[in-house]
Amino acid sequence: MGTPSFRPRRELGRTGFVATVLGAGDLADATLPFDTCVATLRRALDAGLNVVDTAPSYEDGLSERIVGAALAGRRDGIFLIDKIDHFDRPVAEQIAGSLERLSGVVPDLFVFHGVSTLEAFRTLAAPGGRFDELARAVAAKTTRFRGISCHHPEVLREAIPSGLCDVVMFPVGPFVDPRYVDEMLPLARKHGVGTVCFKTFGAGKLLGDTEGYGRPLAARPRGKVSSGGEDRDDEPVLPRLGVADCVRYTLTCDPDVALLGLSFPNEQDAAFAAAEAFVPLSREELAATRERAVVAMQHKGAAWWNPA
Repeated sequence: MGTPSFRPRRELGRTGFVATVLGAGDLADATLPFDTCVATLRRALDAGLNVVDTAPSYEDGLSERIVGAALAGRRDGIFLIDKIDHFDRPVAEQIAGSLERLSGVVPDLFVFHGVSTLEAFRTLAAPGGRFDELARAVAAKTTRFRGISCHHPEVLREAIPSGLCDVVMFPVGPFVDPRYVDEMLPLARKHGVGTVCFKTFGAGKLLGDTEGYGRPLAARPRGKVSSGGEDRDDEPVLPRLGVADCVRYTLTCDPDVALLGLSFPNEQDAAFAAAEAFVPLSREELAATRERAVVAMQHKGAAWWNPA
């Protein structure tokens, strides 16, 4: 791809790592050849992105295996995030499984995956709980930092100042609970906690007719559309936003890293172009984008990343 387009721009909380504005999220696709997925991730790294995210549950470990292969021989300068999926199992055995699938590549950060109730966070954070186990993993150098990914602002409100999280992951984009942006981003900055944010595209719902991550709609609204001068019943394309709309919105909100699904070269190019051309939105433009997002989300199922 020639000269990298992206340069590190900001320290990721108190980790000391200077991250690029975009990160590469899960791009595992079991319908594609393994080597194709590896090459796609390497393409993002060639563009300069230096944050990569994975988890054991993404395509049943395929994502970790892709990441391990893609980082072979080029581990330096990449901040790798992995997840602890099961809160009822020892942390050490889960990390051992991840390291095996990653072919020995050691993640910089493990986060507890989807901590979305206060009860779950408080159990993990209790003396002798899983956060203490993760601290022992840091001491054993099987990772360097701790954190959570989260789908509830009230959990983040407690987790961020707790001192237990070096980095937190949560939704930021045109269709998210406003507390994530208005309260959680400033709170994380105040406490020196890094922010890696997802749902820029609303799990794909803002960009296309899907219930999330490529799943087809269970039911579509029907209506009259004009074809050849005659009205006929059809299944019209639902309202949607563009890649540039979503990326520009998230970057205006200014998390440390916007984590995007970059599964295909054309998706990468669209996201990269939007980031390179970024100009912050005005307050009025932000509001207008949110209004369009509300319309684009209709008939596409629940936004599970927002509290009821």
